[in-house]
Amino acid sequence: MAGRREDARFITGRGRYLDDIEVPGALWAAFIRSPHAHARIRAVESDGVQVFTAADIAGLGGLRPYQPANMQTGEPFDCEAQPLMARDTAHYAGQPVAFVTGATPDEALDAADRVRVVYEALDPEPERVCLDWRTGDAEAVDAAFSRAAHRVRIELLNHRVVINPMEPRGAAGSYDPADGRYTLRLSSQNLHVNRDHVAACLGVEPERVRFIAKDVGGGFGVKNFAYPEHVLLLWAAQRLGRPVRWVATRSEVFLSDHQCRGQRAEAELALDGDGRFLALRVASTANAGAWFGNVAGGVQTGQFVHLAGSVYAIPAVALHIRAVLTNTPPEGVTRGPGFAEMVNILERLIDKAAAETGIAREELRRRNLVSSLPMTNALGFTVDSGAFREGFALAERSAGGFAARRRESEAAGLLRGLGFACHIKATGGFPEENVELRFHGDGRVDLVTGTQHIGQGHETTFPEIVAHCLDLPSGCIGLVQGDTDEIPMGGGHGSSRATYMAGTAIFRASEIVVEKGRVLAADRLEAAEADIEYEAGEFRVAGTDQAVGLFELAGDGVLDTYYHWARDWMTFPNGTHLAEVEIDPETGAVRLVRYAAFDDYGEHIDDAIVAGQVHGAIAQGVGQALLEEAVFEPETGQPVTGSFMDYAMPRADDLPSFDIAFAPTRCTTNPLGVKGCGEAGAIAGYPAVTNAILDALAPLGVTRFEGAASPFRIWRAIRDAAGRT
Repeated sequence: MAGRREDARFITGRGRYLDDIEVPGALWAAFIRSPHAHARIRAVESDGVQVFTAADIAGLGGLRPYQPANMQTGEPFDCEAQPLMARDTAHYAGQPVAFVTGATPDEALDAADRVRVVYEALDPEPERVCLDWRTGDAEAVDAAFSRAAHRVRIELLNHRVVINPMEPRGAAGSYDPADGRYTLRLSSQNLHVNRDHVAACLGVEPERVRFIAKDVGGGFGVKNFAYPEHVLLLWAAQRLGRPVRWVATRSEVFLSDHQCRGQRAEAELALDGDGRFLALRVASTANAGAWFGNVAGGVQTGQFVHLAGSVYAIPAVALHIRAVLTNTPPEGVTRGPGFAEMVNILERLIDKAAAETGIAREELRRRNLVSSLPMTNALGFTVDSGAFREGFALAERSAGGFAARRRESEAAGLLRGLGFACHIKATGGFPEENVELRFHGDGRVDLVTGTQHIGQGHETTFPEIVAHCLDLPSGCIGLVQGDTDEIPMGGGHGSSRATYMAGTAIFRASEIVVEKGRVLAADRLEAAEADIEYEAGEFRVAGTDQAVGLFELAGDGVLDTYYHWARDWMTFPNGTHLAEVEIDPETGAVRLVRYAAFDDYGEHIDDAIVAGQVHGAIAQGVGQALLEEAVFEPETGQPVTGSFMDYAMPRADDLPSFDIAFAPTRCTTNPLGVKGCGEAGAIAGYPAVTNAILDALAPLGVTRFEGAASPFRIWRAIRDAAGRT
């Protein structure tokens, strides 16, 4: 591949991010946020500046959950809407309490400094249960444990992380009194669905709200949902008669963006005398944050449940799933929500089972991998295809020679460990998508989609799909997206859905275009439709030189085609990752020295873009394992990691070169045969690296640690295991 089509624009500084867009006459907003995790608001006082508080927006609604009911039972969740601003009480540090405006960003910040909020700090609230649900076959699990030769138990924390896309959240709102329409230009990965939620808060029909996003500097799930600022900027634009814009500071990202993961679990695995898995029992508690909003309920009753048992044959599963409200930012999603937590549980359990049974980790996994596809797991969910054993075999071969590498490390005074993690995820996200193909007389085709690119290379891959389906040069096909006025609906980008969902719609729309063209060509060429062949942008009467071009027939929009569809199935990327680490036992410093990934992403539209997605996801998974952790003071709920001075993101020198290979099986749930490729590394990276760390520390008697593997935490675990202080 010569390179991604969009890269020339990005590399030469011609990207159109939110800060690059001129909004004539716009005011800037600055938000006053609670410095307390829990506090009563006694007064909001201003020194001569106009300040807006919850009392001013009393007519606006709160943000309702995107997933309002249990995904398996349909039972509605009992949860409150998230208020746009705190009125009487603030429930997390960073919650908006008021906002002001100014002619420039600095003027707005100066105005914010002239606002005084009187707080009465309160102790953190006790955890409040907002979900308590059981699923699976508890009787079968109990019976399996009663006859098991081995029972293995583990407690673990999947710690919270802050997402931190390169471009922070932001938006510019405007209102046109002539037609009563609102327009929000924003950095978002999901326009139509978010538009609908914002419209509901404003109390207007969705058609009266337009969302526009040009280039988006990363999302990783955190830009999947509507936020209070989206509604407040539009309200202020109408109230003030001028556009109002805002871009989050990095501090606001740490305080007010949705955070992810945050789950404690107790898990048990039952095995027979040969090391075959008999049953899995998991009791988990997720930190939903201050509100059980967006898709927090969906993660717990959908994604976390969907592939319980992962790629392993486990006949019986019982899950006890809880979520609690705390004085922390609301939980959102990032790569692999729910699936990452389940894979982490399984892969950590398997390593402990290997240690307790004496069966090698590789052998234990190999014995229990599902051997034939399609497969239906213990909770009744079906996976259509996968290369579970092929990917694992590649990983085993890649791990060859580890004993010699470990001896070399030991000779240098270092501990070396090897960790495996098999992964699987259901991808598909929002279940509907649509596209439109628009033909122009000059030989161009516009592909209009309801998805949203956030750096994945859609400007390259989507035209490639159209080019393949219509047998045209990809250079004549342009991508139109990022505007709710361009197409009726859209599912945005989340859950690695875009190529599967939009790609399938493109495929079907292209079939319709060819059939329309065949009818028109038969009439033009005075031939039977059955005799018309299509190839390379041309309709030809079979066996003759009579032909007419696709674009010759496309006048007056007769070939323009809209296609909407709703999926019945997901796609299931899967594979095995392995990591090797070296640890300095004197300092606790951990260095990732090797990482390999062997994955099945179905058919590839573009190999280089697939590899790029894999690299990015691995960096995120490794980041959680080694560096990233959102920390809060237990006594106050105050965030400790409020900036990059306290929160470490992976850098180039934290990562080795990745060894990536593929064992693809064609997905049967879509005509392209593709599977989502953007999340596997973030799912497998955390347990693979953590298992490698525990393998390195096992000779010292270390069996567990919690959170990111900071040098102090590892040094402390070594000292504790040795009985030293």
